[in-house]
Amino acid sequence: MSNDPAQNSSDTPIKKQGESVGAFLFQLFCAAIFLGMIGLVSYNAFLRYAFGDSFPPSEEWARFLFIYVTFFGAIEAFYHHKHISVDLVTDRLHGVPRKIVDIFAILVSMAAMGLLLAGGIQHVLQTADTYSVTTDINMTFINSVLPICAAAAIIFFLRDLVKLLRTPSEKVNPKMSLEEKINKVLKDI
Repeated sequence: MSNDPAQNSSDTPIKKQGESVGAFLFQLFCAAIFLGMIGLVSYNAFLRYAFGDSFPPSEEWARFLFIYVTFFGAIEAFYHHKHISVDLVTDRLHGVPRKIVDIFAILVSMAAMGLLLAGGIQHVLQTADTYSVTTDINMTFINSVLPICAAAAIIFFLRDLVKLLRTPSEKVNPKMSLEEKINKVLKDI
């Protein structure tokens, strides 16, 4: 029996269910973008094969959807901590050293996202009067996904920083036996 009040609380499944609805809707949105992109590329491949020519607006829409799926996928990765990370050294750190390294990494990441946010906003403002060639769409709608992604990442990093600062040092990557590590991996699957 766990002593953790969050695990014993009867409202925990409801809270997780509410969170999963939002996550599910975002994943559905990303899947729709991805499937739209695949559909447009397949449509163009068919047109090239069957008629020897393509439909330029669908090529442009596929390119725009690729940009969207890239950045919204990055938001999803940041939210679930599934982005690429090199943890060869940090996995060997425990307690205070690990907490210091994690805080430093979050601050550097936030600074990088801040630069991306500022540059993204500047780019959106510079292209506000630019329209796409084939579909005549204002490029602000396409380029705005860059600062949106950076702002979302900053919010997630702030959440992680607050959580890390509230966590006691001895609970930051505690030492585990091999059996405990295997059980944790199996539990996460």
